[in-house]
Amino acid sequence: MSIDVEHFISIRDHTTARLERFLEVAFLLRNQRQMRGEHAQSLRGKTLAMLFEKPSLRTRVSFEQAMNELGGHAIVLSQNEVGLGKRESVADVTRVLDGMVHGIAARVYDHATLVEMTEYSCVPVINMLSDDSHPCQALADVMTMMDEFCNGLGSLSGRTLAFVGDGNNVARSLAMICGKLGMNFILASPPGYQLESTFVDEVMSENPTMNFEQTHDASVAVKYADAIYADTFVSMGQEDEKEARLTTFAPYQLNEALIGQAPDHAIVLHCLPAYRGVEITDGVMDGPQSRVFAQAHNRLHAQKGMLATLLGG
Repeated sequence: MSIDVEHFISIRDHTTARLERFLEVAFLLRNQRQMRGEHAQSLRGKTLAMLFEKPSLRTRVSFEQAMNELGGHAIVLSQNEVGLGKRESVADVTRVLDGMVHGIAARVYDHATLVEMTEYSCVPVINMLSDDSHPCQALADVMTMMDEFCNGLGSLSGRTLAFVGDGNNVARSLAMICGKLGMNFILASPPGYQLESTFVDEVMSENPTMNFEQTHDASVAVKYADAIYADTFVSMGQEDEKEARLTTFAPYQLNEALIGQAPDHAIVLHCLPAYRGVEITDGVMDGPQSRVFAQAHNRLHAQKGMLATLLGG
């Protein structure tokens, strides 16, 4: 099926100009909401179907509230209700939904599920998280850094983001968006947990002037960082690896000693949920450099910018 429709599956699929447009609309809508208490309801009459193989607090609330505030409606469907790929095939579920709703958002284990959905959907398919990437989170993270360093929408070119922990889906999306926006990206992780060399080569081929580094030394990563990022050491689906991961990643905890080696202006980010005392301490999570809850709130605004653009034109 060849359908001319724009999806939001990965940062890699969008130009810098397109990502900047999502952010521009996000800031515009947020500013209008803050000044007036409301904004244009550009998705009036539009419905978004939300499929969850994995649960989430921020993803569900931000998407559902975004649709509400834009005048639209969200239908939330759990895996128990749909049985995506089990009770019904991915293709059949997609074909049913795209004749009833104006967009499909899915939070899945396997990224291939989303790719398959795009092959059968006549409406936008949105990645709410997969094992490969988390593009919606990356948009909110960029908004938070722009708030800090640009006082709103602006250029982050030359800024450095240090990700301390697993080379996972969040790290992958952040590396991609850093390349698109002219930022530097450095990942500090244990041996065996870095981003794949093929992925690094892909990002660098698209952004040849980008500074993309990987190290096993967290102190090296944060030394010149403008933003320092943490994520859980054990994600959903990795419970069998928990004991080994907690031991391996212990030296990569964001604590006061590590943050003390970063520039004074550096901010701390975490995509949540956070396991306090594991990947981040209370002192850092609640400290003066933390922007974790502002970052979480920006999920709503980033989602609105993307949804208003994709579904509302």
